[in-house]
Amino acid sequence: MPLVGKAALAATPPVKAGRLKQSVSRWCYEKIPLDDLCAFAAKIGLQGIDLLQPADYDVPRRHGLRCTMGYAAENMTIANGLNRVENHAAIEKAFRIGIPQAARSSVPNVIAFSGNRRGLSDERGAANTIAGLNRVKKIAEDNDVTICVELLNSKVNHPDYMADHTAWGARVMEAVNSPRVKLLYDIYHMQIMEGDLLDTVRRNLKWIGHFHTGGVPGRHELNDTQEVNWHGVAAGIADMGFTGYFAHEFVPTGDPLPALAQAVRICTV
Repeated sequence: MPLVGKAALAATPPVKAGRLKQSVSRWCYEKIPLDDLCAFAAKIGLQGIDLLQPADYDVPRRHGLRCTMGYAAENMTIANGLNRVENHAAIEKAFRIGIPQAARSSVPNVIAFSGNRRGLSDERGAANTIAGLNRVKKIAEDNDVTICVELLNSKVNHPDYMADHTAWGARVMEAVNSPRVKLLYDIYHMQIMEGDLLDTVRRNLKWIGHFHTGGVPGRHELNDTQEVNWHGVAAGIADMGFTGYFAHEFVPTGDPLPALAQAVRICTV
């Protein structure tokens, strides 16, 4: 039977602090009450919970944690995002409410998506995304909250998604050129699309504000069945001086909390 609540806390030794600020994505543990997940996360050395809705922003604070990445624009989805000019007004309206709300709860990052191509060229989609981000970047700058555009794979999980290569995302970031607009570099997705992880991160680190993990293939545990050397990747990113959050976003196939503790130990460098 999976360990949860007080049983999981009692059975899991603390993890020593490392150079990366690790956190965990809420949706991967949605069957575990958020307070229980936060208590466990605090014990194993995590610093926050990723991908919370505004109603839950303040729950981690009861456990000495923070929400490390929030949702602040419900009308922006993976498929329907910044690469369509007709979406910009609604996204701006949502961010004018959502970003200050995140700031009040000390949420440092909010997520954003390019949207699917649906026939758009990469060039036109980039131009539209740049225009959309330029429209909202001052909201983020004024509130000290970073908008993070997620890089996702279009090969396995999200067919037709536009921001599916680091080069495309970096081109957009360079044009927007704001300290509060960055990429969410999802290691799982980018291993599928392009590999060459550490060299790619090194070349583009100034445009990256956040990381996600997930075992390849399958987006499962970070263990020896996976093709990514997670300890090596974590050490490489730490060696580059990255100061943002490194959030675990994998779906455990077995006992979920021990799997999370194992991932934290592997990535503690």
